[in-house]
Amino acid sequence: MTTTFLYKSDPVRGRLWAEVFRRRAPDIDFRIWPDIGDPAQVRFLAAWEPPDDLAARFPNLEVLFSSGAGVDQFDFAALPPVLPVVRMVEPGIVGGMVEYVTHAVLGLHRDMPQYRRQQQEGQWKPLPVRPAGERRVGVLGLGSLGQAVLGQFVGMGFDCAGWSRSRHAVDGVQCHAGADELPAFLARTDILVCLLPLTDSTRGFLDARLFSMLPAGAGLVHVGRGPQLVDTDLLAALASGQVGDAVLDVTDPEPLPPAHAFWRHPHVQLTPHIASMTQPLSAAEAVLDNVQRFAAGEPMVGLVDRQKGY
Repeated sequence: MTTTFLYKSDPVRGRLWAEVFRRRAPDIDFRIWPDIGDPAQVRFLAAWEPPDDLAARFPNLEVLFSSGAGVDQFDFAALPPVLPVVRMVEPGIVGGMVEYVTHAVLGLHRDMPQYRRQQQEGQWKPLPVRPAGERRVGVLGLGSLGQAVLGQFVGMGFDCAGWSRSRHAVDGVQCHAGADELPAFLARTDILVCLLPLTDSTRGFLDARLFSMLPAGAGLVHVGRGPQLVDTDLLAALASGQVGDAVLDVTDPEPLPPAHAFWRHPHVQLTPHIASMTQPLSAAEAVLDNVQRFAAGEPMVGLVDRQKGY
Protein backbone atom coordinates (compact mmCIF):
# COMPACT_ATOMS: atom_id res chain seq x y z
CA MET A 1 0.00 0.00 0.00
CA THR A 2 1.22 3.50 -0.85
CA THR A 3 2.18 5.59 2.18
CA THR A 4 0.83 9.14 2.15
CA PHE A 5 2.15 11.92 4.36
CA LEU A 6 -0.47 14.69 4.55
CA TYR A 7 0.51 18.25 5.48
CA LYS A 8 -2.22 20.57 6.79
CA SER A 9 -0.72 23.92 7.67
CA ASP A 10 0.74 26.94 5.85
CA PRO A 11 0.85 25.84 2.19
CA VAL A 12 3.89 28.02 1.43
CA ARG A 13 5.86 26.16 4.07
CA GLY A 14 4.28 22.94 2.86
CA ARG A 15 5.87 23.34 -0.55
CA LEU A 16 9.27 23.55 1.12
CA TRP A 17 8.47 20.40 3.07
CA ALA A 18 7.57 18.74 -0.23
CA GLU A 19 11.06 19.46 -1.59
CA VAL A 20 12.66 17.75 1.40
CA PHE A 21 10.38 14.72 1.07
CA ARG A 22 11.06 14.42 -2.66
CA ARG A 23 14.78 14.46 -2.02
CA ARG A 24 14.95 12.24 1.04
CA ALA A 25 11.87 10.01 0.80
CA PRO A 26 10.65 9.78 -2.81
CA ASP A 27 8.72 6.62 -1.95
CA ILE A 28 6.37 8.60 0.31
CA ASP A 29 3.43 10.31 -1.36
CA PHE A 30 3.61 13.82 0.16
CA ARG A 31 0.40 15.81 -0.17
CA ILE A 32 -0.72 19.27 0.96
CA TRP A 33 -4.25 19.75 2.28
CA PRO A 34 -6.89 19.72 0.80
CA ASP A 35 -5.33 17.40 -1.79
CA ILE A 36 -5.53 14.29 0.38
CA GLY A 37 -5.57 11.61 -2.31
CA ASP A 38 -6.85 8.25 -1.06
CA PRO A 39 -7.75 8.75 2.65
CA ALA A 40 -7.00 5.08 3.34
CA GLN A 41 -3.36 5.65 2.37
CA VAL A 42 -2.76 8.53 4.81
CA ARG A 43 -0.51 7.13 7.52
CA PHE A 44 1.08 10.38 8.74
CA LEU A 45 -0.46 13.80 9.27
CA ALA A 46 1.30 17.05 10.16
CA ALA A 47 -1.07 19.82 11.21
CA TRP A 48 -1.53 22.81 13.46
CA GLU A 49 -5.27 22.18 13.59
CA PRO A 50 -6.15 18.64 12.49
CA PRO A 51 -9.46 18.01 10.73
CA ASP A 52 -12.42 16.59 12.62
CA ASP A 53 -13.18 12.88 12.87
CA LEU A 54 -9.63 11.69 12.26
CA ALA A 55 -10.41 8.03 12.88
CA ALA A 56 -13.25 7.98 10.37
CA ARG A 57 -11.58 10.27 7.86
CA PHE A 58 -8.18 8.53 7.88
CA PRO A 59 -8.71 4.95 9.12
CA ASN A 60 -5.01 3.98 8.76
CA LEU A 61 -3.47 7.08 10.33
CA GLU A 62 -0.50 6.05 12.48
CA VAL A 63 1.06 9.32 13.74
CA LEU A 64 -0.11 12.91 14.19
CA PHE A 65 2.67 15.51 14.10
CA SER A 66 2.20 19.06 15.34
CA SER A 67 3.55 21.53 12.80
CA GLY A 68 4.68 23.74 15.71
CA ALA A 69 6.40 23.36 19.06
CA GLY A 70 3.16 23.32 21.05
CA VAL A 71 0.28 20.85 21.21
CA ASP A 72 -2.07 22.88 23.43
CA GLN A 73 -4.11 23.72 20.32
CA PHE A 74 -5.07 20.02 19.99
CA ASP A 75 -8.30 18.74 21.54
CA PHE A 76 -6.96 15.43 22.79
CA ALA A 77 -10.45 14.25 23.71
CA ALA A 78 -11.36 14.39 20.03
CA LEU A 79 -8.30 12.43 18.88
CA PRO A 80 -8.17 8.63 18.64
CA PRO A 81 -6.99 7.52 22.10
CA VAL A 82 -4.05 5.38 20.92
CA LEU A 83 -2.85 7.73 18.17
CA PRO A 84 0.73 8.89 18.88
CA VAL A 85 1.01 12.69 18.93
CA VAL A 86 4.42 14.26 18.34
CA ARG A 87 5.33 17.90 18.95
CA MET A 88 7.83 19.68 16.75
CA VAL A 89 11.42 19.54 17.97
CA GLU A 90 13.80 20.99 15.42
CA PRO A 91 16.95 23.14 15.45
CA GLY A 92 15.26 26.24 14.06
CA ILE A 93 12.81 26.45 16.97
CA VAL A 94 15.54 25.94 19.53
CA GLY A 95 17.94 28.42 17.95
CA GLY A 96 15.31 31.10 17.58
CA MET A 97 14.18 30.75 21.18
CA VAL A 98 17.73 30.93 22.49
CA GLU A 99 18.32 34.11 20.46
CA TYR A 100 15.14 35.80 21.68
CA VAL A 101 15.51 34.92 25.35
CA THR A 102 19.19 35.86 25.33
CA HIS A 103 18.30 39.27 23.90
CA ALA A 104 15.50 39.78 26.42
CA VAL A 105 17.48 38.67 29.48
CA LEU A 106 20.56 40.66 28.52
CA GLY A 107 18.35 43.71 28.01
CA LEU A 108 16.95 43.35 31.52
CA HIS A 109 20.37 42.53 32.96
CA ARG A 110 21.91 45.68 31.46
CA ASP A 111 18.92 47.91 32.36
CA MET A 112 17.93 48.66 28.77
CA PRO A 113 14.24 49.33 29.65
CA GLN A 114 15.35 52.00 32.12
CA TYR A 115 17.72 53.53 29.57
CA ARG A 116 14.84 53.72 27.08
CA ARG A 117 12.73 55.53 29.66
CA GLN A 118 15.62 57.89 30.44
CA GLN A 119 16.11 58.59 26.74
CA GLN A 120 12.47 59.60 26.41
CA GLU A 121 12.96 61.99 29.33
CA GLY A 122 16.23 63.41 27.96
CA GLN A 123 18.30 61.98 30.83
CA TRP A 124 21.97 61.00 30.47
CA LYS A 125 22.40 58.88 33.60
CA PRO A 126 24.74 55.86 33.75
CA LEU A 127 23.54 53.02 35.98
CA PRO A 128 25.72 50.54 37.91
CA VAL A 129 26.72 47.48 35.88
CA ARG A 130 26.38 44.11 37.61
CA PRO A 131 28.57 41.23 36.43
CA ALA A 132 26.70 38.23 34.99
CA GLY A 133 27.82 36.10 37.93
CA GLU A 134 25.88 38.35 40.29
CA ARG A 135 22.63 38.07 38.32
CA ARG A 136 20.41 35.08 39.03
CA VAL A 137 18.46 33.77 36.03
CA GLY A 138 15.68 31.24 36.57
CA VAL A 139 13.87 29.29 33.87
CA LEU A 140 10.43 27.74 34.34
CA GLY A 141 10.34 24.61 32.18
CA LEU A 142 13.25 22.25 31.61
CA GLY A 143 12.33 20.72 28.29
CA SER A 144 14.52 21.01 25.21
CA LEU A 145 13.95 24.77 24.94
CA GLY A 146 14.53 25.48 28.62
CA GLN A 147 17.72 23.44 28.71
CA ALA A 148 19.06 25.11 25.57
CA VAL A 149 18.36 28.58 26.99
CA LEU A 150 20.02 27.70 30.29
CA GLY A 151 23.05 26.32 28.47
CA GLN A 152 23.50 29.72 26.87
CA PHE A 153 23.36 31.57 30.19
CA VAL A 154 25.63 29.10 31.97
CA GLY A 155 28.18 29.74 29.25
CA MET A 156 27.87 33.48 29.80
CA GLY A 157 28.55 33.13 33.50
CA PHE A 158 25.09 33.80 34.95
CA ASP A 159 23.95 32.14 38.18
CA CYS A 160 21.35 29.78 36.72
CA ALA A 161 18.48 27.73 38.11
CA GLY A 162 15.59 25.87 36.58
CA TRP A 163 12.24 24.54 37.76
CA SER A 164 9.95 21.88 36.37
CA ARG A 165 7.24 19.52 37.57
CA SER A 166 9.58 16.53 37.38
CA ARG A 167 13.21 16.20 38.41
CA HIS A 168 15.94 17.08 35.91
CA ALA A 169 19.70 17.39 36.03
CA VAL A 170 21.33 20.09 33.89
CA ASP A 171 25.04 20.87 33.99
CA GLY A 172 25.79 24.14 35.77
CA VAL A 173 22.15 24.66 36.76
CA GLN A 174 20.55 24.44 40.19
CA CYS A 175 17.49 22.35 39.40
CA HIS A 176 14.25 22.50 41.40
CA ALA A 177 11.22 20.27 41.00
CA GLY A 178 7.62 20.18 42.15
CA ALA A 179 5.40 22.59 44.03
CA ASP A 180 7.37 22.31 47.28
CA GLU A 181 10.55 23.62 45.64
CA LEU A 182 8.93 26.45 43.67
CA PRO A 183 9.22 29.10 46.44
CA ALA A 184 12.97 28.54 46.87
CA PHE A 185 13.47 28.71 43.11
CA LEU A 186 11.56 31.98 42.85
CA ALA A 187 13.29 33.53 45.85
CA ARG A 188 16.68 33.18 44.16
CA THR A 189 15.58 34.46 40.72
CA ASP A 190 16.31 38.02 39.60
CA ILE A 191 15.15 37.43 36.02
CA LEU A 192 12.40 34.85 35.50
CA VAL A 193 11.93 33.17 32.10
CA CYS A 194 8.70 31.24 31.51
CA LEU A 195 9.02 28.40 29.00
CA LEU A 196 6.32 26.17 30.42
CA PRO A 197 3.91 24.30 28.15
CA LEU A 198 0.26 25.24 28.47
CA THR A 199 -1.63 22.65 30.52
CA ASP A 200 -4.46 22.78 33.03
CA SER A 201 -1.87 23.11 35.80
CA THR A 202 0.04 25.99 34.16
CA ARG A 203 -2.98 28.07 33.13
CA GLY A 204 -2.83 31.22 35.28
CA PHE A 205 0.52 30.10 36.72
CA LEU A 206 2.08 33.58 36.53
CA ASP A 207 -0.11 35.20 39.16
CA ALA A 208 0.10 37.48 42.19
CA ARG A 209 1.21 34.67 44.50
CA LEU A 210 4.07 33.73 42.22
CA PHE A 211 5.18 37.33 41.72
CA SER A 212 5.18 37.88 45.49
CA MET A 213 7.78 35.14 45.91
CA LEU A 214 10.28 36.82 43.56
CA PRO A 215 12.84 39.32 44.85
CA ALA A 216 11.48 42.88 44.65
CA GLY A 217 12.13 44.40 41.22
CA ALA A 218 12.64 41.08 39.43
CA GLY A 219 12.35 40.95 35.64
CA LEU A 220 10.01 38.70 33.67
CA VAL A 221 10.46 37.19 30.21
CA HIS A 222 7.31 35.35 29.16
CA VAL A 223 7.66 33.13 26.09
CA GLY A 224 5.37 30.26 27.13
CA ARG A 225 1.70 30.73 26.34
CA GLY A 226 -0.58 33.73 26.88
CA PRO A 227 -3.14 32.06 29.21
CA GLN A 228 -0.38 31.30 31.73
CA LEU A 229 -0.23 34.99 32.68
CA VAL A 230 -2.82 36.76 34.83
CA ASP A 231 -2.66 40.22 33.27
CA THR A 232 -4.18 42.13 36.18
CA ASP A 233 -1.74 40.51 38.61
CA LEU A 234 1.24 41.52 36.50
CA LEU A 235 -0.04 45.09 36.22
CA ALA A 236 -0.38 45.24 40.00
CA ALA A 237 3.11 43.80 40.48
CA LEU A 238 4.54 46.37 38.06
CA ALA A 239 2.70 49.18 39.85
CA SER A 240 4.11 48.13 43.22
CA GLY A 241 7.61 47.54 41.88
CA GLN A 242 7.55 43.86 42.82
CA VAL A 243 8.20 43.20 39.12
CA GLY A 244 10.51 45.77 37.57
CA ASP A 245 10.09 45.14 33.85
CA ALA A 246 8.42 42.49 31.70
CA VAL A 247 9.13 41.25 28.18
CA LEU A 248 6.04 39.51 26.78
CA ASP A 249 6.02 37.59 23.52
CA VAL A 250 2.72 35.82 24.21
CA THR A 251 -0.61 37.22 25.37
CA ASP A 252 -4.23 36.21 25.80
CA PRO A 253 -5.82 36.96 23.43
CA GLU A 254 -3.45 37.48 20.52
CA PRO A 255 -3.38 40.23 19.48
CA LEU A 256 -4.37 42.20 22.56
CA PRO A 257 -7.32 44.59 22.30
CA PRO A 258 -6.21 48.12 21.36
CA ALA A 259 -7.14 49.49 24.79
CA HIS A 260 -5.16 46.91 26.76
CA ALA A 261 -2.77 48.45 29.29
CA PHE A 262 0.21 46.41 28.12
CA TRP A 263 0.40 48.26 24.79
CA ARG A 264 1.60 51.54 26.27
CA HIS A 265 2.90 50.47 29.66
CA PRO A 266 6.38 51.96 30.24
CA HIS A 267 7.58 48.76 31.94
CA VAL A 268 6.26 46.28 29.36
CA GLN A 269 7.89 45.32 26.08
CA LEU A 270 5.59 43.45 23.69
CA THR A 271 6.42 41.33 20.66
CA PRO A 272 3.81 39.52 18.52
CA HIS A 273 4.57 35.85 19.32
CA ILE A 274 7.75 35.79 17.26
CA ALA A 275 10.27 34.48 19.81
CA SER A 276 10.73 31.27 17.87
CA MET A 277 9.26 29.99 14.64
CA THR A 278 9.47 26.62 12.97
CA GLN A 279 11.92 26.70 10.08
CA PRO A 280 10.27 24.71 7.29
CA LEU A 281 13.32 22.94 5.87
CA SER A 282 14.77 21.80 9.19
CA ALA A 283 11.26 20.97 10.42
CA ALA A 284 10.66 18.66 7.46
CA GLU A 285 14.03 17.01 8.09
CA ALA A 286 13.15 16.49 11.77
CA VAL A 287 9.75 15.00 10.93
CA LEU A 288 11.28 12.64 8.36
CA ASP A 289 13.80 11.51 10.94
CA ASN A 290 10.89 10.70 13.23
CA VAL A 291 9.06 8.84 10.46
CA GLN A 292 12.17 6.70 10.04
CA ARG A 293 12.37 6.12 13.79
CA PHE A 294 8.72 5.07 13.81
CA ALA A 295 9.27 2.65 10.94
CA ALA A 296 12.24 1.15 12.78
CA GLY A 297 10.30 0.80 16.02
CA GLU A 298 12.47 3.40 17.77
CA PRO A 299 11.22 6.17 20.12
CA MET A 300 10.22 9.38 18.32
CA VAL A 301 11.65 12.71 19.45
CA GLY A 302 8.91 14.90 20.92
CA LEU A 303 6.39 12.12 21.58
CA VAL A 304 3.66 13.62 23.77
CA ASP A 305 2.66 12.14 27.10
CA ARG A 306 -1.10 12.67 27.04
CA GLN A 307 -1.36 12.53 30.82
CA LYS A 308 1.03 15.47 31.14
CA GLY A 309 -0.23 17.28 28.03
CA TYR A 310 3.25 17.76 26.53
